[in-house]
Amino acid sequence: MSAATDAVATVKAAKGKIRLRWPHYLLIISGLLVLLSLVRVIDDANPVTSSGTVSAALRLAVPIFLAGLGGLWSERSGVINIGLEGMMILGTWTGAWAGYQWGPWIGVLAGIIGGALGGLLHAIATVSFGVDHIVSGVAINILGLGLTQFLAGLIFDTGEAKALGGGPRQSPPVDPIMTLTLPVLSGGKVGGWQSPDWLGSLEDRHWFLLSDLAGITRGLTSDMSLLTLVALLLVPLSFVILWRTPFGLRIRSCGEDPYAAESLGVQVYRMKYAAVIISGGFSGLAGAFLVTVAAPLYQDGQTNGRGFIGLAAMIFGNWRPGGLAAGSLLFGYTDAMNVRGGGQAVHALLLFVAILLIAVAVWQALRANRLRGRVTTDLARREVRNAYLGAVLSLVAAAGLLVWFLMSEIVPGELVSFTPHLTTLLVLALASQRLRMPAANGVRYRRGEAR
Repeated sequence: MSAATDAVATVKAAKGKIRLRWPHYLLIISGLLVLLSLVRVIDDANPVTSSGTVSAALRLAVPIFLAGLGGLWSERSGVINIGLEGMMILGTWTGAWAGYQWGPWIGVLAGIIGGALGGLLHAIATVSFGVDHIVSGVAINILGLGLTQFLAGLIFDTGEAKALGGGPRQSPPVDPIMTLTLPVLSGGKVGGWQSPDWLGSLEDRHWFLLSDLAGITRGLTSDMSLLTLVALLLVPLSFVILWRTPFGLRIRSCGEDPYAAESLGVQVYRMKYAAVIISGGFSGLAGAFLVTVAAPLYQDGQTNGRGFIGLAAMIFGNWRPGGLAAGSLLFGYTDAMNVRGGGQAVHALLLFVAILLIAVAVWQALRANRLRGRVTTDLARREVRNAYLGAVLSLVAAAGLLVWFLMSEIVPGELVSFTPHLTTLLVLALASQRLRMPAANGVRYRRGEAR
């Protein structure tokens, strides 16, 4: 196995591809942090790395991440799931319905069950009856929205629920889940003693890099909900189950080649059902998170398209948990900019993105020069041409952003609110060049039939 891995790495190296490892990723993250700090100092935009922004980014990223994780489980088994939004809506309603009566953790459990029921419906339609996956997903999105609106009017607008503050478009308030703050460093309490907030003091000085590190660390260690902590633990847990256990191997084999999996004795239908129901459960958990952490009640339209953004984060992450988490944090951060920093913070990010695009242009030009000496086929010539084209386009975009940055002092509010959606479009357009989805994703499989 090791010899085969080394051989693949050797072939990639021979083709000019660099295999990134943990030291490379740490180096990239450090470089991005230094650049972000530099941009903050130049534009005097302290919200860019403040603890409030980081905390908001994490809170906004978790529902996106959980929905994307649901999509990951489903599509790794070969079932496309664009019904994540509908399953998430089911999770918000069931979570609020149980949460206001029996407490937030029961609400979380009910949210998971509500989403899982949506997943079960999607599995019955696509796996048992062979319905087109896209059609089934769209139907579940419509069903989730319509059903919850009907149930909200039926249950939250009458009797005790109405007396507690419910209505046709919202539920009674749900008690929030307990939060944790690290003592001494972030100002948490030990018994009745209020400990010092050293990171907060360091952040308030606005020093280069040091205050940014303090702000980011404080954002991750203060007022963190227990449910957020559980969600973060699902990243390594999903990786271990899907890539290190026989159960995960069977699910992934169904997504790569269900006929080969069937010939090896894998119960393909059973594996697909399990994966899609788990997918619905994660989406329902995302909905329950919204009503127990992000806002203390169910509201009509509360998901606001986060299920679809979770799908985009999954694609950005190349159907891997680590990449999905990074994509979710990116979307959550841009959303937090809208909430916390406003036009001033987004204006600073124009300079940040422009510098990144210049770096991409330089890298593409160097790559094209390196590949030009080894051109022997039409495919290689096309690759060189695309690299040069990418360098030119990156430079043009960087120049446009630099002009925008220099000619303005703030980004208009209309554009700020559109930033998360624009980021989604740009990231998908750029990331689509290197993606590799499961080979049999969306393929209609019937047991016992020939290919």
